[in-house]
Amino acid sequence: MEVRFEIVFEDEYLIVLNKKAKLLVQPTKKEKLTLTSLLCDKLREKGEVAYPCHRLDRETTGLIIYAKSKNVQRQIMDQFKRREVKKGYIALVKGKIKNKRGIIKGYVWDREASIFGESPKWAITKYKVVREFSDFSIVELNPLTGRTNQLRIQLARQGNPILGERKYALRREFRVNFKQLALHAWFLSFLHPVSRERIDLKIKLPSSMEKFIEQMEKEQKLR
Repeated sequence: MEVRFEIVFEDEYLIVLNKKAKLLVQPTKKEKLTLTSLLCDKLREKGEVAYPCHRLDRETTGLIIYAKSKNVQRQIMDQFKRREVKKGYIALVKGKIKNKRGIIKGYVWDREASIFGESPKWAITKYKVVREFSDFSIVELNPLTGRTNQLRIQLARQGNPILGERKYALRREFRVNFKQLALHAWFLSFLHPVSRERIDLKIKLPSSMEKFIEQMEKEQKLR
């Protein structure tokens, strides 16, 4: 059976997972098999439950925090609201970015949110170009706000959509092909709600992104 997540950190209050791609966090009317349902099935053996403290897109891989009680969930969610949780993403984006580091600011409006009458929301993201190839760049992203699809919208708007993007960019816009969204939540830092210790977690890129970069390195050397 395919492994859909890995446990990165766990104690009696929290559990942090490395989510794989193609998996929703929360169920919908049409889809019941989710990261949350899979985790709850696993924890049920120990008489425990899990409550997501934030979310990742279906296509996005990486770190996500779950609480084992409603009280702990509320405390972690409050940290997100106060912008006390530090988040780091790695993305492979189309082309090259003129300024190698900076801040992206502006209002974003997710397509699904618009259906429910939500208004545009202010979004801020710090970024740094890690490496450049001929047709794409590796970028480190640190969102300072937590808007729905914030990173995807901001990067697409400035002409550097994330490789594999199909919602905010067209397939024909890319000169290189990546089969899924090349966005990975690699870093999380938060205050443990009980011990009050700072928890810093880092994970490596998924194998699909690593193999893609290695292949692009080989092709670039042959040119």
